[in-house]
Amino acid sequence: MVRPHLQLHPPRPPSPPLPAATVLLLRDGPRGLEVLMTRRSMNASFAPGAYVFPGGGIDAADAQVHHIAARRAGQDDTRLTQAVAAIRESFEELGVLLATDAAGRMVTMQDIEQLDRSQSLFAQCQAKGLQLAADKVFVLAHWITDRDLKRRFDVPFLVARMPEDQTPVADEQEQFEPIWIRPQDALERHRTDDFFIIFPTIRTLERMHTHATVDSVLQSCASEQPWFTSCPRAGWLAGQEARFMEHDAPFGELALTARDGQIVHHLDWQTEQPVRLLQHVQRLTAPNPSVMTGPGTNSYVVGDAKSGFIVIDPGPPDATHVDRLWRITGGHIRAVVCTHSHPDHSPGAALLKALCTQQGVDVPVLGMASQPTARAHSQFVPDRELADGERLVLTSNGDQHSLRVVHTPGHAANHVCLILEEDGLLFTGDHVLNGSTTVIDPPDGNMGDYLASLDKLMAWSAEFQVEFILPAHGHVLGNAWGEPYSAIDCMQRLKAHRLAREDKVWRAMQAMPQGSMTDWLRLVYDDVPQAIWPVAMRSLEAHVAHLIRQHGAQAKANE
Repeated sequence: MVRPHLQLHPPRPPSPPLPAATVLLLRDGPRGLEVLMTRRSMNASFAPGAYVFPGGGIDAADAQVHHIAARRAGQDDTRLTQAVAAIRESFEELGVLLATDAAGRMVTMQDIEQLDRSQSLFAQCQAKGLQLAADKVFVLAHWITDRDLKRRFDVPFLVARMPEDQTPVADEQEQFEPIWIRPQDALERHRTDDFFIIFPTIRTLERMHTHATVDSVLQSCASEQPWFTSCPRAGWLAGQEARFMEHDAPFGELALTARDGQIVHHLDWQTEQPVRLLQHVQRLTAPNPSVMTGPGTNSYVVGDAKSGFIVIDPGPPDATHVDRLWRITGGHIRAVVCTHSHPDHSPGAALLKALCTQQGVDVPVLGMASQPTARAHSQFVPDRELADGERLVLTSNGDQHSLRVVHTPGHAANHVCLILEEDGLLFTGDHVLNGSTTVIDPPDGNMGDYLASLDKLMAWSAEFQVEFILPAHGHVLGNAWGEPYSAIDCMQRLKAHRLAREDKVWRAMQAMPQGSMTDWLRLVYDDVPQAIWPVAMRSLEAHVAHLIRQHGAQAKANE
């Protein structure tokens, strides 16, 4: 975990979230799946004027009436209480009641007209022999309100089929203007009209609009597990607040720079000034954006004026970028480390060393020498060869910053990553990127080595409880230790993606045993734009070589 006194902003404990429940009532309309939404009062304390799904806080009574609620197998007490709360809220706000009579039939409008929405629903159901149809309410998603908001909720988004013989009638106090609308239409109206919806609603509708029918949605909820669980984070982007879920590219950077959720970090890419991630970690992005480098190559500066600095990946031979790195450090550089020898990472090292030499300081360039398999533009010889497992240490005012070297061949034979041990940070160079998978380009790139290095990184990350990944391209990746999309989780997902792609390669090779690389490329990368195919061809060759080695060794063992 990042040392608290080295974080950028004093921590501000977030408000504890209150338990709540929301229900999406669905029906099959003439043009497809429709969801019931209503407009919240303009005087509401939370999301005034927004179009929402019915719901509200969970009351103590919701957990005390399980005896009048139907329960399905697999629906535990917590889920049952949430379903009961959602049923109660939809009745109070919209006059919709998910309940059955003594004969097991869903109640009708005629039954509902005999009930008083201002009185206890549970007492009335018990008196009339009605059973709450909690077994027909399924969990869809789980949202926890952003940490930066004063009023927060821990709320499952539940889903149920709208009873056929019922019509929603808003209470005209909390909810107004009930409307049946297709998810895609709600999203379009939000973009172009005055149909205001908040972030969790938007993301839920985005996931839902891929389903054509109510049955499709309900079948996807049969596992009793939510589609996702999310506590979003927000930062500044293009001068406006922007919110992100855990799988979104900027989430990890927001989690690192403001763990408590304050909206203080700017996400815009710029190359003129460094972005301070922690008191002792800065990022300066080189002005070399492209399809291959994304927004540019990230150079990282670790340390402070007392300890001196280690510069990681000084970037391409761009004199302006290198001069900025020198100015950030005041020339007080202890070492320059290149994660590997590719031309957007290592050439700046010679320029930065020369600047320091001009000031009378001899700064060593560290890394691993390029191998004979490296291409001509990727030749690199460091002043000193790094050893796998060695530590580079800076000391300042009692703080120690220890960078552990981990040899990670795969993207390049001489690739290394670095773990900042005291803070659980992993600098991955090109081994793990944010927003894309790295290219494995034989012969210097090797898919088997790459996958083995991922396992090695995960083992080291477990030892040092690494939370965040600082890649050479893209924003910081990660989340708090043990949370979804933490550093190890990100690497596990990356490995799963690589193995799934390799399985697709193997199936293509089996389907077309006499096929060419071009033939297999069309089958394996049919899910990516053709403009990317020339780059994808390199990784395809690496996958094919890995499979031949694997299956060749297996065949030999079976002889």
